[in-house]
Amino acid sequence: MGFVDRTDAGVQLAARLRHLRDQDCVVLGLPRGGVPVAYEVARELDAPLDVIVVRKLGVPYQPEVAFGALGEGGVRVLDAATMDAAGIGPRECAAVEAAQRAELERRLLRYRGTRRPVPVEGRTAVVVDDGIATGSTARAACQVARAQGAGRVVLAVPVAPPDALELLRPEVDELVCITTPRFLRAVGEWYDDFSETGDTEVVGLLARARTARTATGGRRFGGRAAEPAPGPGGARAVERAVSVRTGGLVLPGDLVLPEHAHGVVAFAHGSGSSRLSPRNRYVAGELNRAGLGTLLFDLLTADEEADRAQVFDIDLLTGRLVGATRWLQGETELPIAYFGASTGAAAALSAAAELGRAVTCVVSRGGRPDLAAPVLGRVTAPTLLIVGGEDTFVLDLNRRAAALMRSEHRLAVVPNATHLFEEPGTLESVAALARDWVTGHLAGVAHAESVQRHR
Repeated sequence: MGFVDRTDAGVQLAARLRHLRDQDCVVLGLPRGGVPVAYEVARELDAPLDVIVVRKLGVPYQPEVAFGALGEGGVRVLDAATMDAAGIGPRECAAVEAAQRAELERRLLRYRGTRRPVPVEGRTAVVVDDGIATGSTARAACQVARAQGAGRVVLAVPVAPPDALELLRPEVDELVCITTPRFLRAVGEWYDDFSETGDTEVVGLLARARTARTATGGRRFGGRAAEPAPGPGGARAVERAVSVRTGGLVLPGDLVLPEHAHGVVAFAHGSGSSRLSPRNRYVAGELNRAGLGTLLFDLLTADEEADRAQVFDIDLLTGRLVGATRWLQGETELPIAYFGASTGAAAALSAAAELGRAVTCVVSRGGRPDLAAPVLGRVTAPTLLIVGGEDTFVLDLNRRAAALMRSEHRLAVVPNATHLFEEPGTLESVAALARDWVTGHLAGVAHAESVQRHR
């Protein structure tokens, strides 16, 4: 049995772990590839998601041989027998530990920032990776989870060879694996898509999981159909998977509508992305927390995404977004705004030019408004162009595009940010700018409507 990608592997693995739903679990993904798998497991178990970052302590002259492992919070697990055999004394141990501790702290800061870890003491720690070859990292992670006070340790992976699993069994209370090939040359051979998981995706998935549980008061993970959840000021939100009908196609999407929402933001993702974009998901979560609805949907089919000509076909993307907007108007009477990224920003501006007052405002993140140059003068929606200060090429394109716009617009430059806003704090700045722009202009719409009703 193989897997389409890590999401598919996570869904299948989660089905094998449903018996844990009644336990007090925390799901711990091994970065980076284990986190997308762990996300689906946490989603199924309605459990908090966190990373478990470990660093193996390798013998100085043979670093592939581990004599221990480090975890956060000062956790250290040592193998006395290996240390004795390798002649590793306190001085050698301290030198290796110092180097690995620094790298551990660097990675934790990248993935979690200043947030505290999800506590595991007394709980069932479900350690998840995207597969096991030798099992050394998974073994270290399970040892660290145990040392952190986990009441039970469950190791869950999509694929691993039987010999590695046998070595791991003594370390865990339960071991779950879907596929156990006798000969495993590489984990990636068992995936159709085993493309690298980036740090930004890890951070985005953690943020999405955290936002969903915050919005639901920790009672449900979110992302499945229709359970009310507290939001800002005690309001309730519903997230559901939807089928967006546009251009003769049915495209998958996720619609979140907080109770008493004062508007909904339709997202147009950029080239090479989808409704699962971790950056857009993060921004959407922050907008939900501010009482705004969001629609994330796939602008292209899977086959179309592989065709670079269609990825940059702004007319095609615009038509899809216009159709999705009309579909959304059938779902809600709320005012609609757009959030576009990269090529999606060009589609958002083109759709806003076509739909006029039906679009309240537009936000562009690292966008390519230059690709919508012929229609920029017809855009009436107030537009916020957000660009990273270090993204000089795109910044120049946005400045030139802004000169063509006649409607209210603003160019906001996020200092020290590159094109993908991967630097610490930069994506948070994007979310805050977008939130303030959309809520400010929706407030203006609400005021105008109130005045009109009372005339």
